[in-house]
Amino acid sequence: MSSICGDRLKLSIFGQSHAAGVGVVLDGLPAGEPVDFQTLAAFLARRAPGRNAWSTARREPDEPEFLSGLVGGVTCGAPLTAVIRNTNVRSGDYAALRDVPRPGHADYTARVKYGEHADLAGGGHFSGRLTAPLCVAGGICLQILARRGIVVGAHIAAIGHTADAPFDPVNLAPETLLAPGRKPFPVLDDDAGAAMQAEIAAAHAAGDSVGGVVECAAVGLPAGLGEPMFGGMESRIARLVFGIPAVKGLEFGSGFAGSMLRGSENNDPFVTDGAAVRTETNNHGGILGGITSGMPLTFRAAVKPTPSIAAEQRSVSLSRMENTTLTVAGRHDPCIVPRAVPCMEAALAVALLDALLEAGVQ
Repeated sequence: MSSICGDRLKLSIFGQSHAAGVGVVLDGLPAGEPVDFQTLAAFLARRAPGRNAWSTARREPDEPEFLSGLVGGVTCGAPLTAVIRNTNVRSGDYAALRDVPRPGHADYTARVKYGEHADLAGGGHFSGRLTAPLCVAGGICLQILARRGIVVGAHIAAIGHTADAPFDPVNLAPETLLAPGRKPFPVLDDDAGAAMQAEIAAAHAAGDSVGGVVECAAVGLPAGLGEPMFGGMESRIARLVFGIPAVKGLEFGSGFAGSMLRGSENNDPFVTDGAAVRTETNNHGGILGGITSGMPLTFRAAVKPTPSIAAEQRSVSLSRMENTTLTVAGRHDPCIVPRAVPCMEAALAVALLDALLEAGVQ
């Protein structure tokens, strides 16, 4: 099914935005891995709604209830199952959307696919609410990776027309990688962050929304993870990242900018200190032929503006088959990019641990 992903480590996400809850099953975790619940809670709080001016007013505690897979806070080898209860729903805000779909949202395509049975309240199974269980799984994978010397982090690369300083693709220190996630607004350059927040506020005041880009990276990876073609690391990461609602683009290393360079400019020269092989530059983003090179693994994901906006939009009445207008009610993020940052880290962590386990790395 489309809500199940992974090879050696299988991830299954279930629930709907306004159902009793959302949750995750993670099958294939090694036994004997302790879970630091305080660290996990801090990670989940970075994604949780209702915490600041740039997120939805819907406030959820987002406290996972573990049903299986842990004994005394340590993985036991059984599938790990966690549920997050939905406690602050207002489904009535979405009643009109059964007839008049929101532009830019999945309301129309969900109706085409599932007919009258489609759950549109809060976006149903298409909602960003489903990234909460993804972050439960990813938060645990981050802890397991860290014990193996692999560090994952991300920051807001851009919001609207304002850009943050990029990660150093060659000499990326773990502390630099983790620093944005310890801030209320996850950027490297706080002045750029202030300008981004001003762009969000301006869009919100106009009844509109704004999108942006998240840059994510991992350091400490061994060379040799992944397979060619369909088992490549780009493919493994992409299928998880594109499971995050609103992601519309993905590039690794130099990405699209690299396509405008000559080979002599884009190729990364190999060098050695006599003990290890690395590259002088890192336009390949740590992946060659679908396999990790040992350099920092870097990607950027484009996140579209939130489709649910207060400004009047044109749509269609499906019952009357007439053109009409729509004003969206409810509680929505004027920009979902800040809350998407830990989601990218979670997606990358799940993909990397899956590849490590498949390679037999313990």
